Amino acid sequence: MAKPLPSHRKPAHDSSPRKKIRETVHDTPRAPELPELDRLIHERIRLGIVSALATNDSLSFNDLKRVLKTTDGNLSVHARKLEEAQYISCVKFFEGRVPRTEYRLTPTGRRALAEYLDQMEKWIRVTREEN
Repeated sequence: MAKPLPSHRKPAHDSSPRKKIRETVHDTPRAPELPELDRLIHERIRLGIVSALATNDSLSFNDLKRVLKTTDGNLSVHARKLEEAQYISCVKFFEGRVPRTEYRLTPTGRRALAEYLDQMEKWIRVTREEN
């Protein structure tokens, strides 16, 4: 006579430690849904460039460098990324014999900044509600 096969069915009431851990994880309050921030603007120097240009018609390379307290190379790299995204425009010209670079915020950049600020306000509201 053949032996009966072992049963692989779980007991009707599972009180194993794993189940308790699963229940604990599921009972933990979930983190609130937050908007994803525009990573292009979120970086400190780029946010500084966009913010400074939002409150000025235009700024020269040297003005931005002074306001943001950064190096030529750092400002160039971050300004180029914003130009590639068409958030800012750049015009190069000579004033007498001195080369100048002037930046302006584009309508695309202004909309991106407004959206970023809305996202940050939502983050702040949610954070304050949590405390």
